[in-house]
Amino acid sequence: MSLLLISAQSNAGPGEREQMLDGAAQHFARAGLERGQVLRVDVPGRGAGEEGDGALRTELEPVIPLLQSGSLFGEGQGLQLVDAQNLQASEGAVLEELFETADLSTIEVVILATGALPRSLSTLVKRLGSSQTVRKMWERQAMQWLEAEVRDRGLTLEKGAEKALLQKFGSDTAAMGQALDQLEQASGKITKEVVLDRFKNRPDEPTFLITDAMSRGDVGEALRRLSDFLVHGHPLVFLAAVESDLKKRALAAAAPDEPTFRQWIGATVSDRGPARFWSQRGRVRESSLRRAQEALVRADRVVKSQPEEVHRVTLERLTVAFCRWYG
Repeated sequence: MSLLLISAQSNAGPGEREQMLDGAAQHFARAGLERGQVLRVDVPGRGAGEEGDGALRTELEPVIPLLQSGSLFGEGQGLQLVDAQNLQASEGAVLEELFETADLSTIEVVILATGALPRSLSTLVKRLGSSQTVRKMWERQAMQWLEAEVRDRGLTLEKGAEKALLQKFGSDTAAMGQALDQLEQASGKITKEVVLDRFKNRPDEPTFLITDAMSRGDVGEALRRLSDFLVHGHPLVFLAAVESDLKKRALAAAAPDEPTFRQWIGATVSDRGPARFWSQRGRVRESSLRRAQEALVRADRVVKSQPEEVHRVTLERLTVAFCRWYG
């Protein structure tokens, strides 16, 4: 048997999940297994699933005969355990025992997890298996992925079309791949206008992309990022991110040295984020930081007390003001 863990961060998006599934498919292909020889089991979320007769929930019970009996004809088989971070501690212990006692010479096991495994199973993987990590994909990596995909497909994108795809899909390479499938069937040139007209979705924007645009004073970029964020995100989440960013800037301005600043915000020496705030200290005037704090309090009050219709314009005005104070 070979036992492989493919893991990603708990905030992994569709693009990272697709990479994990692709990694599993490649592993089984290298082992000479076809799709029909692989049993896929999706672990239900915490508190979900049906109670089984034993320690395993019903959805996980097909694993038992596979691991206990194997193939009747000695053929290779595969087990793909998806969302293994949802395993209960007792289920992890049962699976550990099954792996330990079964004759697994003809079975390939791939475990996919976006988060921590139960300790018993994690220990087993470290002892008997190997692991791969799918890193969080940001827009820079997504652009590299897109350029390679366009080249491999033999597509020709006019100026601005690639940037438009990133604007619509962010780092979601899974959805971007489906978009490219559609564009391959389209006739005529693939232009920025074609992309923006055909695809109406918005990416799930991390808030730091907005605060980064604010710090550069880039009003247009910050407002576009804010618009994308508000499709999926709540205004109070945005305000919390802006407040956290402002607090770090204020602490950096007040700290006597960088180690003290890191201590104040609870960061370690290896954390790279604080270095950006420290390098920008002094660039924003104290009076601007004070005005930013006052404006943030007013915006928070509006979002919590005023009708939803005024929330967007309030956040847009706040964003423009922060761009001017920071930039």
